[in-house]
Amino acid sequence: MQLDWTALGEVTAVSIAVTVGVVVVFALGVLGVSQVETREKDADGTHALGFAQAGLCFLACAAVVAYGIYLIVPQFH
Repeated sequence: MQLDWTALGEVTAVSIAVTVGVVVVFALGVLGVSQVETREKDADGTHALGFAQAGLCFLACAAVVAYGIYLIVPQFH
């Protein structure tokens, strides 16, 4: 039985790319939370941008994780 190394390589590449992407988006969400906390100490204005950035980033991460679980668990299909 011959193993198709191309398919294995593609799966590995996509897995690594998605993992790096999720980590970067999550880090941007943490940066948004950090901006909110910094602005609270300075008390110089609105926190809406930091909250929006954090919320959207964490929502995107949750969506990617939920989609991955959907793909793995056969009862969801």
